[in-house]
Amino acid sequence: MVETPDFLEDAVFLLIKKAVTELPDDVVTALKKALERETNEVARLQLEIMLRNVELAKKLQHPICQDTGTLIFFVEVGYDFPFKKEVEPAIVNAVKKATREVPLRSNTVEPFTGKNSGTNIGRHIPWMDWSFVEGDECKITVLPKGGGSENGSALKMFNPTVSLEEVKRFIVNHVVELGGRVCPPGVVGIGIGGGGDIALKLAKKSLLRPIGDRNKDKTVADLEVDLFERLNKTGIGPMGLGGDTTVLDVRIEVADRHPASFPVGIVLQCWVDRKASMAVTGDGKVIW
Repeated sequence: MVETPDFLEDAVFLLIKKAVTELPDDVVTALKKALERETNEVARLQLEIMLRNVELAKKLQHPICQDTGTLIFFVEVGYDFPFKKEVEPAIVNAVKKATREVPLRSNTVEPFTGKNSGTNIGRHIPWMDWSFVEGDECKITVLPKGGGSENGSALKMFNPTVSLEEVKRFIVNHVVELGGRVCPPGVVGIGIGGGGDIALKLAKKSLLRPIGDRNKDKTVADLEVDLFERLNKTGIGPMGLGGDTTVLDVRIEVADRHPASFPVGIVLQCWVDRKASMAVTGDGKVIW
């Protein structure tokens, strides 16, 4: 077993705790703005309850939602980072500790028997997405992914002759069909191109961007805005009970595709749009 530096395991534990107990400022701001412009009284009540929930969770250091999700880690490792070998065991040990002490609900079960590990550790879980970059730092982002919103994921392999309007209709119709099952208002992540698995991965990675952070490609950014406006005209509203805000944001990531294929992946995040990041320097300092 690889020995992990205490500071690394401790830092990942605090990262997980922060992610499940404190909603990022951009999400809180988006919920408050939604409340300010909301005209439906039932929707206003739902948003008020959400914001009160966020306030209490942060104050009491309790999970915002009882479904603390499947923990997904996005790890950007510098080529010269000296603790590369220790990152994975630090994450695994921190997840075990967080399950006991935060506590996290154990959401990891064997796929066929349903047997629960009790630790949030299992085959390929927690999932770790690795990328290597220049430098001697390591950036770790944790995305606790709730089961309800994850069940709203979808993939469609379009004919490459598909029109952009058909793609938009697919996305809007899918979100409308889900209604309140994904605990809106949340974030719609979309991946276009690559391949089936790549499109879904891009959709999930888009959830890491802050609310309102538009794609650098103007065509894609315009598509994000158009879908955001269309979805908020559906009237689904907070928790599917009607209202002016169905989504807090729409984010799209794009990859080049095969000429015979046009994949579109959708991954949704509920109103508890949780995530947290930290960077670890080569000399062991943690930057939040």
